Amino acid sequence: MTATATLRRNSWTNWTTAVPIVAAVVLAATWGRYPPDWVLVIVGLALIGAVLAAVQHAEVVAHRVGEPFGSLLLAVAVTVIEVALIVTLMVSGGKDTSSLARDTVFAAVMISVNGIVGLVLLVSALRHHLAVFNPEGTGAALATVITLASVCLVLPTFTVTTPGPEFTPGQLAFAAIASLALYGLFVFTQTVRHRDFFLPVDKDGVTLNDEDQDGHADPPSDRTALASLGLLLVSLVAVVGLAKVESPAIEDAVAAAGFPHAFVGVVIALLVLLPETIAAVRAAAREEVQIGLNLAFGSAMASIGLTIPTIAVASIWLDGPLTLGLDPMQIVLLMTTVVVAVLTVVPGRAKPLQGGVHLVLLAAFVFLSISP
Repeated sequence: MTATATLRRNSWTNWTTAVPIVAAVVLAATWGRYPPDWVLVIVGLALIGAVLAAVQHAEVVAHRVGEPFGSLLLAVAVTVIEVALIVTLMVSGGKDTSSLARDTVFAAVMISVNGIVGLVLLVSALRHHLAVFNPEGTGAALATVITLASVCLVLPTFTVTTPGPEFTPGQLAFAAIASLALYGLFVFTQTVRHRDFFLPVDKDGVTLNDEDQDGHADPPSDRTALASLGLLLVSLVAVVGLAKVESPAIEDAVAAAGFPHAFVGVVIALLVLLPETIAAVRAAAREEVQIGLNLAFGSAMASIGLTIPTIAVASIWLDGPLTLGLDPMQIVLLMTTVVVAVLTVVPGRAKPLQGGVHLVLLAAFVFLSISP
């Protein structure tokens, strides 16, 4: 590594050390308050800085622990804090928050499976002619996402024990247990039994599993990795906390624009998934498409598999109904996404067209969220 590259890396590392701390201070100063507009601008800048810092520290940790552990770590860390944000908003909210969990989780699935996947495929295919990945591991992740989405978001619309798109307590308990079991089984498959299915592949589909001879920089030391892990957690807490601080302004802006209240969930999901989106696109630019897809499907999977069990427990203390079932338009979008994603994953390689198709589906989701 050249001296210039080393200096650039050190400067970037110093920058990402300061920003999470500053963001945490801004969060502490504004939490539980209704700051004026000029303070909200500062909150927004701190939020963006925390997102960028989180991406850098996540990549340091991922380089140390290797794939697919790095992608799994970032997806789970972001989702755990996302769940905390959803529960906080539901506890502090009222009747309007009964569908917040559904709206945010569904938005996270659509953004991950269409937005992140679309960007990863488009960037990699444009830069390297074809986006190549392992269809076995990616297909297993997609199948898990489809099952979780169907059980937790589609079935409540069609159950008849209670009126409306809601689960009974027993049905919710079943969905929570099934989600945790399926997510745990996938993590075991991804990290223990079939780890090689989730590693990057070359243009011939051969797994790249030589960490010491692949031409990359040496992994960081344990001390550096632990420091980055701590700063990653601080950054992610700051991202979600600052998003919570901004949420009243977001709700006011959504209402002032005449958009449906459900669009608040879309905005929250967009903010929370920014670190994973940037990390996935950077991986795609390095021709590590599998890492980007691990992040995309892992985010969607963790969003459902961790949110629904947490909401099931929180519903013991939450007042009011818990709406989980999707409406007919959302189900159509989800089923179209499923079909397109299956056709994308099966060949194990994709052209820019596939990325564009997924991005159009994301655009349709966002537009119809604004104008249903």
